[in-house]
Amino acid sequence: MIGLRDDTDSAPPPPPPSHAPALAAKLFVEGGWLHDGLQLEHRPQQEQMARTVAAAMKADEPLLFEAGTGVGKSLAYLLPGIIHAIDQSRQMIVSTHTIALQEQIETKDLPLCRRVLKSRPELKPYADFKSAVLVGKSNYLCTTRLAAALRDKQELFATPEHSELQRIATWAATTSEGLRHELSPAPASEVWEWVSADSSACSRKHCDGERCFYQRARARIRLANVIVVNHSLLFTHINAGGAAERGGARGVLFPDDFVVLDEAHTVPEVATEHFGLRLSSYGTDRMLKYLYNPKTKRGLLAKHGGPVEQQLVADALEAAVQFFGFLQDRLLDKQPIVRVRSEGACEPWLDGPLLALIKAVGLRADKLDEGRDRDELLDQRGRLKTYQTSLKQWLAVADEKFVYWLERSGRRQNIVTLRTAPIDVAPYVREELLQRNTAVVFTSATLATGGQIEPFQHRIGADDARAVVVNSPFDYQRHMRVYVAADIPLPTAQGARLAIESLADYIRFCALRVAGGSLVLFTSYNDMRLIADIVAGDFTRENRPFFMQGQDFSRTELTRRLQEAGNGILFGTDSFWAGVDVPGPALSQVIITRLPFDPPTHPVAEAKSEWIRDQGGNPFNELTLPDALIKFRQGVGRLIRTATDRGIVTILDSRILAKTYGQLFLDSLPQSQFTKLTRELRNAQFHPFA
Repeated sequence: MIGLRDDTDSAPPPPPPSHAPALAAKLFVEGGWLHDGLQLEHRPQQEQMARTVAAAMKADEPLLFEAGTGVGKSLAYLLPGIIHAIDQSRQMIVSTHTIALQEQIETKDLPLCRRVLKSRPELKPYADFKSAVLVGKSNYLCTTRLAAALRDKQELFATPEHSELQRIATWAATTSEGLRHELSPAPASEVWEWVSADSSACSRKHCDGERCFYQRARARIRLANVIVVNHSLLFTHINAGGAAERGGARGVLFPDDFVVLDEAHTVPEVATEHFGLRLSSYGTDRMLKYLYNPKTKRGLLAKHGGPVEQQLVADALEAAVQFFGFLQDRLLDKQPIVRVRSEGACEPWLDGPLLALIKAVGLRADKLDEGRDRDELLDQRGRLKTYQTSLKQWLAVADEKFVYWLERSGRRQNIVTLRTAPIDVAPYVREELLQRNTAVVFTSATLATGGQIEPFQHRIGADDARAVVVNSPFDYQRHMRVYVAADIPLPTAQGARLAIESLADYIRFCALRVAGGSLVLFTSYNDMRLIADIVAGDFTRENRPFFMQGQDFSRTELTRRLQEAGNGILFGTDSFWAGVDVPGPALSQVIITRLPFDPPTHPVAEAKSEWIRDQGGNPFNELTLPDALIKFRQGVGRLIRTATDRGIVTILDSRILAKTYGQLFLDSLPQSQFTKLTRELRNAQFHPFA
């Protein structure tokens, strides 16, 4: 957990009243300061959201607010939030799921807020608000640890790594932020872990606050009125203690803060991911070799230990190889993910070696004087103890509220990871977010399923929270056309190839008939690759740029290239269903190849289904279908990004017509009219916008 405030910080005096509700009304009302003063378009939905958010912040109450695409929800929560934060001398945490939205808030929305707040005398007291982006501690360079690594490089690094350490030192003299991603090529992880701020040795006690990049970042965070973070890091910090760890009577991350979670439809998934355990063979190896690497004879205990401690590390490494090797050979030999239902999956071979090592590291630390070296050893002992406790919890499989499983990953499929996750995440979200006596706003374009927001409320434990849904102001009836293929066979064991060929034929036809760009969304990497092999040559012959996920570029880069191409065709799977923002003709069609049902075979989905069934519920109706509807709405939402966009949604899954649940998907479309497509009548039926 990043310690950005000290337990000794004095409690702030009682804050003055918040002017957020009154000023939000003047800002967003028709003919108000935004509309008349800055010629920004008045949107009734945005006004309603701003007023509602401001009231929730003032009352320190939770709120769920679905705001359709084009409402302008960022301004609707940022402006009231900034006013409330400054009035109350509190911090607003804004959390997003995607890097794209985080960057938009940082580089576009917050500067616009500053311009708005400078436009009126009544708002100028708020115009000098301070903002900061919260980044994980391990991403920062610590100059104190860098200096120590340079001094002790003979004990810490093999000779080939000395040049990498020097490269980092050279970069440190020129970088302004000291963030890992600024160094290109990226630093080697086995060197970076010795110089990053992710250690007790990086602290106010040991570091120069003017020189250490992390300490400077801490200072910016402490002074910020608005802190931008991503959901993953937010829940990492919450899981490590959050405001409650610092003794705050209210607040989520920091004492007295309040929170807005944008792209909140992803919160159940992200929270589930972070309220469990994750112990990998790779992480175990790195943790132990940080202490001592028997092959290179380097590590922390090469300097501060002796033969006894070094042998204990070697014993633990050998036990780890035996432990994870047994699990891989015994349980993961035939499939990459295996659920574990009872204790006894493996003998606790690591327990004894870890206990011995924990004791030895603690004794070594006790022999050192107070200072950075002692803190470093104590930090490593703490990590070993946490790891050993977590490992015992996983092996016991004792908590029936959690699901336990194993998975293998990595390029060579040789990394074994032990995982747990809560079956029902609602109690944890309720305790860590909703019961912290502060305002927490969940907002997204897609919180409701089938027009009902109650399923989402139930999943996050917010059944009693106020919930509001406002529709998009865009004219979908005029600007969107929907086509549904009625004659594509569903894949079966006997007809899988026929289904793939039929899909490929439709994708080729629809993509080439549209002059602008097309985003083709898949639910299967395998299907995507098979169809790409069939149609890629046709796209090339028609001079249409073709891009596919999983080749040479990141999602951000692929999205940028689609925007630049103007008439490109992009194939994407899971991560492309949300967060892709390509306005204008460069994205004129979204093709949905299959309704996005996640197969209930993953241990978490399987356990949740069993839990729902045990309570007398229907897993498909309560879990699988709602998840698919939200993902479907997200996919469709990639098309119309501005009031002037026009385009086509083409659905190539005939279940939307044949199954009773198909009507729920049709009802969730912003355009209620659709046209059926068949091969025989495609040319007569399919009419793209000119």
